[in-house]
Amino acid sequence: MIQNISTSPLQKSYDVVVVGGAMLGSSVAWFLSTNTSFKGSILVIEKDPTYKFSSTAHTNSCIRQQFSTEINVKISQFGADFIKNFREYMGGDERVPIVPFQSFGYMYLADNLEFAETLQQAQIIQKKSGAGTKYMLADEIKRDYPFYMLDDIIGGNHNLIDEGYFDGNTLFDWWKRSARERGAEYITNEAVSMQKNIKGNSVKTITLKSGEVISVGQVVNASGPRARFTAQMAGIEIPVEPRKRYTFVFDAEHTLNCDLPLTIDPTGIHMRSEGTYYLAGCAPDLDLAVDYNDFIEDHFIWQEKVWPIIANRIPQFESIKLINSWAGHYAFNTLDQNAIIGAHTEVENFMFVNGFSGHGFQQSPAMGRGLSELITYGEYRSLDLSPFSYARIENNEPFVEKAVI
Repeated sequence: MIQNISTSPLQKSYDVVVVGGAMLGSSVAWFLSTNTSFKGSILVIEKDPTYKFSSTAHTNSCIRQQFSTEINVKISQFGADFIKNFREYMGGDERVPIVPFQSFGYMYLADNLEFAETLQQAQIIQKKSGAGTKYMLADEIKRDYPFYMLDDIIGGNHNLIDEGYFDGNTLFDWWKRSARERGAEYITNEAVSMQKNIKGNSVKTITLKSGEVISVGQVVNASGPRARFTAQMAGIEIPVEPRKRYTFVFDAEHTLNCDLPLTIDPTGIHMRSEGTYYLAGCAPDLDLAVDYNDFIEDHFIWQEKVWPIIANRIPQFESIKLINSWAGHYAFNTLDQNAIIGAHTEVENFMFVNGFSGHGFQQSPAMGRGLSELITYGEYRSLDLSPFSYARIENNEPFVEKAVI
């Protein structure tokens, strides 16, 4: 039986210390703990065991293969396989539930020739990578989904294979539980400072808010929107900041006769089925960094922006009732909205798993596996994640991914 989470570490030294115990931190901890070649100790430091204000708690928990780069497609393909075969990946443990996966797909809509061409180019890359994406003309979309208003639409990309909603919280809960059963230690505490060696090329110790000082072999920054704050403790700057994202759950008086794909409207607003309800989301009009503790909602956005747009795109949504809403944070990478993973170029034992910009849940299986390989073997063995290394941040060389939401 798992004991309650302590506030104090049991040891004075750990081989790997993960700062942040939400989805990505727990993915790293679990993959390390199940890697038979890894023989070290693991400590996960999480300041809030309720995860109330984490990106994990506010996620819409969706996965897609519709990216414009092969590596991002491959990352999601592993994620989809992991979700569908979760119990098997968890060692066949009969306590582990089957994870619900609703493959209603994504629907990217284009209202201009330039974006339509971008979608067609992306579809070629996705098809070569094994994804089931199809480019559809407006009349083809209308044939399959007659509820859309498509007078302004030229075409769209759609994929019904391994795209849609999954119960990410089940993965998260079982990663935490299984990692702890396998020896990973979780504590409710906070890293407040890091001390490096004389050369400055390695973090030697971490000081906790409670006053304890622990020695470290490797440090993993899994701090979500607070990643920049954690990196600064080691004298490192990364372009990751909290950006607010709004989610709205609504009921429709006139429901659709089939699942609503996760539809990305040309305005940037997205919507999808959510059980018997529907869900919509968007960024604020002025998309800037916010305070780490700012989760204030803006109901003007729902009333004056989201509702009119979704009602225009789907006339059956003219009569709807808001059921629930919340504001969460993206861990937004301002350089290129892609992950930062792997070691720092100078502080060699400082590892990143940061800046996912809304892709963290769906990419967490591949990222946890990849970082566990890098820590254990000194290299990626399953999937080469080096395009997301810190070196591109240092050199100001964005990794261009055109399919971002």
